[in-house]
Amino acid sequence: MKSCSFKRAAIHLAFIIGSLLLILAPTAKAQLNWEGQTGAFATPFAYVASSESGNIGHPEIAFHYLNGGSVVGNDYQLSFTIGLFKMTEFGFTRSLSSAGSSPITGLFQGGYDTFHGKLNVIPENFHGAKWVPAISVGFASRFELERVARAPIAATLESPLAGRSASNADFYVVATKTITQVKNLPIVLSAGYKRTNASIMGVAGNAPDYANTAFGAAAFVVKGPAKSSLIFGAEAVQEPHHFEGLTSSTVGGPTVPTTLVYFVRVVPSKLSFNVDLGVGQFVGGVTPGIDLKARNQVAMGISYRF
Repeated sequence: MKSCSFKRAAIHLAFIIGSLLLILAPTAKAQLNWEGQTGAFATPFAYVASSESGNIGHPEIAFHYLNGGSVVGNDYQLSFTIGLFKMTEFGFTRSLSSAGSSPITGLFQGGYDTFHGKLNVIPENFHGAKWVPAISVGFASRFELERVARAPIAATLESPLAGRSASNADFYVVATKTITQVKNLPIVLSAGYKRTNASIMGVAGNAPDYANTAFGAAAFVVKGPAKSSLIFGAEAVQEPHHFEGLTSSTVGGPTVPTTLVYFVRVVPSKLSFNVDLGVGQFVGGVTPGIDLKARNQVAMGISYRF
């Protein structure tokens, strides 16, 4: 009952936020991803939150929801991001969760905090060169995670890490380019390298150690109804291969596949917010007899810039 009440409260919160966005005066567009970074749905772009040279930009906020299935449960993200000096952004995200129906759903429950930052080191079209992509470096640090082997319920599985919170982090470099040479069909391409010890951006806790991973996104923009823009895209995020605490040096352990996300972003013409809808392929059968059932999961997001 508590899980259902929490889920209803989160849905009501999303409705309230959406209603406020419709009545607030428009300024510019916000495009925040799952963790509050300027980006697609799951990956960061090299672009940063809007601001002017020498000034602090207007704050941006976002709400994201993921239906992770009966095992992973539901995850909710509340984000705040701000751009500075036309070259950097910083932000904070609070992650919340509610349980699914599986007996082991408690392994994926519990909130945590994420701080992130990004510095644009080479602006797009630098010195007038139309082929130059934007290039940025960034980080995302998560704190107070108690998931998978560290979840309190993992004590019933005799995990020595049960109930012991941990942190994890991403450090990345990303290049993003918007191609406008195709008439009426802008194309966005993005690719990056990430060193991380997080499993599925912290939703599945920690990896055993830091791993070198890659990520990328591709999207195209078309005109939508009422002069809106529709952005259709896909992303791929390579994950560390194993979960922390569930890996043996002799027999290995459950394996984590690459995360795939297909999304559409709706950008109204006269309102300073956008709505994201996505379908994610996260993790299914990780080892014989264990299926986390988080394939083809639905997610949504709302971002707004004041």
